[in-house]
Amino acid sequence: MSNQNVVSPDLIRQRFSRAMSDMYREEVPLYGALMELVASTNARVLASDPAMASQLRATGEIQRLDLERHGAIRVGTAEELATLCRLFAVMGMEPVGYYDLTPAGVPVHSTAFRAVHEASLQVSPFRVFTSLLRLELIDNPELRAFAESVLAKRSIFTAKALELIAHAEHNGGLDEQQAEIFVEQALETFRWHHSATVTAAQYRQLSAQHRLIADVVAFKGPHINHLTPRTLDIDIVQASMPGHGITPKAVIEGPPRRQCPILLRQTSFKALDEAIAFTDQQQATGSHSARFGEIEQRGAALTPQGRALYDRLLNAARDELEDFPSEANAARYDSLMTQHFQEFPDAYADMREQGLAYFRYFVSDKGLAAERDALTGMTLAGLLNAGYVRAEPLVYEDFLPVSAAGIFQSNLGDAAQTRYDAHSNRQAFEAALGRSTIDELALYAQTQQRSIDECGRVLNLQGLVC
Repeated sequence: MSNQNVVSPDLIRQRFSRAMSDMYREEVPLYGALMELVASTNARVLASDPAMASQLRATGEIQRLDLERHGAIRVGTAEELATLCRLFAVMGMEPVGYYDLTPAGVPVHSTAFRAVHEASLQVSPFRVFTSLLRLELIDNPELRAFAESVLAKRSIFTAKALELIAHAEHNGGLDEQQAEIFVEQALETFRWHHSATVTAAQYRQLSAQHRLIADVVAFKGPHINHLTPRTLDIDIVQASMPGHGITPKAVIEGPPRRQCPILLRQTSFKALDEAIAFTDQQQATGSHSARFGEIEQRGAALTPQGRALYDRLLNAARDELEDFPSEANAARYDSLMTQHFQEFPDAYADMREQGLAYFRYFVSDKGLAAERDALTGMTLAGLLNAGYVRAEPLVYEDFLPVSAAGIFQSNLGDAAQTRYDAHSNRQAFEAALGRSTIDELALYAQTQQRSIDECGRVLNLQGLVC
């Protein structure tokens, strides 16, 4: 295949993201209502905050805002995970980060498939948080063997999707027609199925062990369980959801409200109770709840130092709460989070100077107009102070284990709030994946350094460092 005929993986990802959104809107009508609420909220925020609107335009974030989505799926076997890795690679998505959710009582470990370069993220920031069920955590040997046998019988990919994945791997990509078919075929893996692959009694056994285990094992495939648009003000959305017929979870996951958002804040509506038919039933008389709607607000990506401070403050608030955040203690939890996070600087300049967050650097209009000889010997800090260069916070593109577990738990019910004694097993996850996961902090550092190098090139200053 001529490389001229190959469709960019970024464009395939963009098309797949839109197709996924259209499918999920049809399957879960409340998702459509959520999208409308987020769009109106974003328009309201941009109209009322010209400085934010200007910042988003300057960094290109405003162009990707309406495209912003993340989805989440759960698979049951190493083979399924490895093939998903290959499928996402066709769309330019790589496994970034390792997340162990077992300490919060969720028997999975996960990664996030996404684009890794800032230019690709501008085309499509679509991400899929992908979890692998840890079957070894099923303490009943007979039930564990049954789950393994059920999963071994299913094939979650169409034959055509597998064929096109192999073709892309051997030929350097897909042409226009192949890309179109690939999107259609790949979508089938994520589609909802109203028929279970087990009897009602078997489903109850799996669900009694953990509702997430039933969700992964009892169906033909890993239906997408939520899609998430990005809002510019999650507190407005949270307060507005009931007025739109949507019941939000009690607590917004992640950091408290701030002038300068950091990392990731998430909320969701409760999982839908959907009719399903078990293998020993003629009609859909059973029910299953797994799919829900979620909203996120993304802030600045934090450095290792910033992340350590965030984790310390989060843990302090949760330790003082002495319970899982819920509707009963939501107000106290919010108060504790606000109290403890007063220690975290709430100005981007302070975060940058203290090395708490990653930034992207741009030559300003003043810098473009400056005489190059006048800039000789200036440091990055000097250029910033003189207004020749400006700094904008890098958007956090990834996830938070505690927040992910909180979203999962709120949609699995209180009975699922248990703990597993098993230790994190990144090595086993990466063996199943077929490759190593990527360190997300290294990606932010690389993006930051590329922006500094570009400033140096434009201003004819070599060796600029942060």
